Amino acid sequence: MPLHKGPEKPDERPLSVNPFYGEANPVAGMTEAPPKHRLPDTPLPPSTAYQLVHDELMLDGNSRLNLATFVTTWMEPQAGILMGECRDKNMIDKDEYPRTAELERRCVAMLADLWNAPDPAAAVGCSTTGSSEACMLAGMALKRRWSKRSQTPGARPNLVMGVNVQVCWDKFCNFWEVEPRLIPMEGDRFHLDPQAAAALCDENTIGVVGILGSTFDGSYEPIAELCAALDELQERTGLDIPVHVDGASGGMVAPFLDPDLAWDFRLPRVASINTSGHKYGLVYPGVGWALWRDHEALPEELVFRVNYLGGDMPTFALNFSRPGAQVVAQYYTFLRLGREGYRAVQQSTRDVAGHLAQRVEALGDFRLLTRGDQLPVFAFTTGHDVTAYDVFDVSRRLRESGWLVPAYTFPPNREDLSVLRVVCRNGFSADLAELFVEDLRRLLPELRRQPHPLTRDKEAATGFHH
Repeated sequence: MPLHKGPEKPDERPLSVNPFYGEANPVAGMTEAPPKHRLPDTPLPPSTAYQLVHDELMLDGNSRLNLATFVTTWMEPQAGILMGECRDKNMIDKDEYPRTAELERRCVAMLADLWNAPDPAAAVGCSTTGSSEACMLAGMALKRRWSKRSQTPGARPNLVMGVNVQVCWDKFCNFWEVEPRLIPMEGDRFHLDPQAAAALCDENTIGVVGILGSTFDGSYEPIAELCAALDELQERTGLDIPVHVDGASGGMVAPFLDPDLAWDFRLPRVASINTSGHKYGLVYPGVGWALWRDHEALPEELVFRVNYLGGDMPTFALNFSRPGAQVVAQYYTFLRLGREGYRAVQQSTRDVAGHLAQRVEALGDFRLLTRGDQLPVFAFTTGHDVTAYDVFDVSRRLRESGWLVPAYTFPPNREDLSVLRVVCRNGFSADLAELFVEDLRRLLPELRRQPHPLTRDKEAATGFHH
């Protein structure tokens, strides 16, 4: 007698089991994955759609092991709950969501106080999607102020900055037709030189950008020295050139760990500052902040007012609709940590960076360019006597262990210098740093046995080449 009896009639055959996670799905009748480049013909059960997307995203890198990004990769669960509760709130709709708008206003006031605005109540600012948008807004304000005082019809405005600026400043100059005047790197100086910056200024200079925490190596630019050089320029020529401080990272580090460092609104020449709430502001992406010293620094004609969402709402942003969740998370973090909490978190992160830099240096194969004693970031390159491999080989091999460590070449005039950079963030613990060092140490014997750096082998190109 057969163990299994077949169906009595053809239409009584058992339901086929959906191969995706064992769900019966006779309607879709799926035996293959849905199309990737056109809409599917039929709906999927929500659990199936979720699992498909979830499983594909498992092939992404682990964000906690991403030592390339400055962006926050860990927050407390309570912050995540608040963000989930606010994900449907449109930040621009201040009439419908007045309390969210109030939290944004409080964050601006807190930052104005943190950055030593002469009158925090008079400071002007707004949230943005990140520092890139905030820099665009600051640049627009600088250009509009210049255009109002320019006496030369048809003159082309220019912006002075170090060659190490983040790409958003190149975008600003391109989009708004501003001539970028870049100070190159020289020798062991990897950022702007104040005297060189002042020498590039003229009557068409809309401002000078100072970076508090260079993307390339984590170092602070000398903002006070830059302002002093521009003060001296004004005494000689009458040119009054404002400074914008791009504090995307350092704007939320220096106030807590370097309180005596003069870089902010304590310097009268600093007209505006931006920071990334989603970097060392300790909030998930994306939120940034742009602040101006006072109403005079932000021309009124750049502020638009709309009433079609209800009420009269001033807005100064490139974006219109955007989520309010990140602004709420920023206020939560300000409230949760306070000055002492931020100081403790940033100090811990800087300590991890400094200790890790020492451990990397102690391996003997590498030379440190910075040590993580400003931003919790350090850059290093291979030692002068290392010829078997280069930084690109190290980056490639670390990726095999899950670590994302960028390798890149410096800009003019140091294109000869290629480095690795490690960004330490809240959540990158001393234990993880120890694991990183152990993985790096384990790779070195194999790297030392290479006949030459693989990235320089032009005849045997591989997928590992950068």
